[in-house]
Amino acid sequence: MPPEEQQSYANHRRFHPAFHFFVIPVLSINVLVAFYWCFRHPMWQTVWGIIVSLSFVMLALLTRYYSLRQQDRIIRLEERLRMRELLPEELRSRINELRTSQLVSLRFCSDEELPEATRAVLAGEVKSADEIKRRVTQWRADHHRI
Repeated sequence: MPPEEQQSYANHRRFHPAFHFFVIPVLSINVLVAFYWCFRHPMWQTVWGIIVSLSFVMLALLTRYYSLRQQDRIIRLEERLRMRELLPEELRSRINELRTSQLVSLRFCSDEELPEATRAVLAGEVKSADEIKRRVTQWRADHHRI
């Protein structure tokens, strides 16, 4: 998504074209082809082909999973630092009570909206990451996440 495009709840999810529209489809087709050849010509080499093709899919998915978890850790750090500057003292002392998923969602709150949103999350009024993002009225875009 180009930085100049206005980001909102409706369009904040990102697809990485090379991963989502090339790597995953090619690897998925490869698994199907491996199964086809195994059923057509059952022997240890075609069974091994299924195992290898499934391992490539697993490798691709784990690579995506690990990169997203790393991004979450970075966002968690950034948001904790941001909150230390913006939250009143009574909320600042409770930053560590927030789960990573909540911090990742709160990053979309504007500076003005952050204290009230954090208060609502800590009070249990808002629980899920999706609920947090839906409540944001002044969206703070994140164009760097992939």
